[in-house]
Amino acid sequence: MSRCRLSILGIVGCLFLVPFFPVYGETITDLRTKITQRNTAIAILEKEIADFQIQIETTGKETKTLQSTIRYIDLEQKKLSAEIKLTASKITAVNLRLEELSRDIHQKEGKIGISRDALSQTIRNLADADKRTLIEIMLSGGTLSTVWGKVDDLKRFEAHVRDDMNSTKELKAGLEEVQTETEMNRKKLVSLRADLGDKNAMLAQNKKAKSELLLTTKNKETEYRKILAQQVAKRNVFEKELLAFESELRFAIDPSRLPPSGSGVLLWPLDVIKITQEFGDTAFAKSGAYNGKGHNGVDFKAAVGTRVKATLSGIVKGIGDTDTVCPGASYGKWVLIEHQNGLSTLYAHFSLIKVTEGQGVATGEVIGYSGDTGYSTGPHLHVTVYATQGMRIMERKSSVCKGNYRMPVADLKAYLNPLLYL
Repeated sequence: MSRCRLSILGIVGCLFLVPFFPVYGETITDLRTKITQRNTAIAILEKEIADFQIQIETTGKETKTLQSTIRYIDLEQKKLSAEIKLTASKITAVNLRLEELSRDIHQKEGKIGISRDALSQTIRNLADADKRTLIEIMLSGGTLSTVWGKVDDLKRFEAHVRDDMNSTKELKAGLEEVQTETEMNRKKLVSLRADLGDKNAMLAQNKKAKSELLLTTKNKETEYRKILAQQVAKRNVFEKELLAFESELRFAIDPSRLPPSGSGVLLWPLDVIKITQEFGDTAFAKSGAYNGKGHNGVDFKAAVGTRVKATLSGIVKGIGDTDTVCPGASYGKWVLIEHQNGLSTLYAHFSLIKVTEGQGVATGEVIGYSGDTGYSTGPHLHVTVYATQGMRIMERKSSVCKGNYRMPVADLKAYLNPLLYL
């Protein structure tokens, strides 16, 4: 190993030596190649999922027959399976990126260590050189040109010290950026792993639904038609029964305790918003749906498995599934969140619920995945906004469904137009 002379000029020369850092040559190249390949696979899977969704929407518009329903369920299975593969690929891609970032952190920390050592040595030698005053140099026999030479050397020292400090600062800033990205990727990894578990759960539910359909219909169209007719009859009677009960409710509601209309206090519940039915006397409501009650919320287009977010922070006051008592008659799987501003929000037709009763949720937190449960003409998300004072979660016996159901009910005055607050 070469040595630098501990003279002023020698130290300056040492500053220009470039230290050797291992760059992991082929290993980093291999990592980046794998990341590129994984990203390509992700793009292919995303295209496959989009194609499945188009087929699902087309099938959903067909006349309901046993075969079209089975085909619809099969397409949902294929889509969910592709989403599981996609999530697994994303997990692999994040792990590869984390490995690459780990190497980058190791390199930057090594460079910072060497840069600091070089800076410390330079400062020490600069301090030693500075101990000799100009008079001492002259008295020891130095010439004036020697003195000015030493002064020039000192100026170069100062410049190199500044350069070393700036270099160390830049390396530190770069390290902090890499560490920030690393932490973001670790959080993303946790989210992806949870998503993978959720997708597997929804796939299992989907397969179970198909098995139950084939079992109850005995794979016969006549049996399927009979079951559909029974569900429609139950739904209509259930709606009348519920409307009669809610029409008699009288809860005191103080409008001053509600946020002003148009205040935008609620976040949109989905990342992509397309409203399929608004609040009140919509065309669908006038066609005979809801028994003249009008639509008590807003419907959003949402494929099965779409993440649903809390529109505002609050407490989960209840969760439930009306399908356990009256399949196809009401909300299906639902979540109710009470907020501190006098509003409560209901989310319905979930395929999978991710929260528990009594749990606190933050604005934008994922509370479940949209689906096609309850009274639904196709996959979507239903959102109702209540004046909290005018609603309750109740358990009631249904004469038509021959069982007890638990769900939110409200004085009709307590139903508010969600679009006034979103």
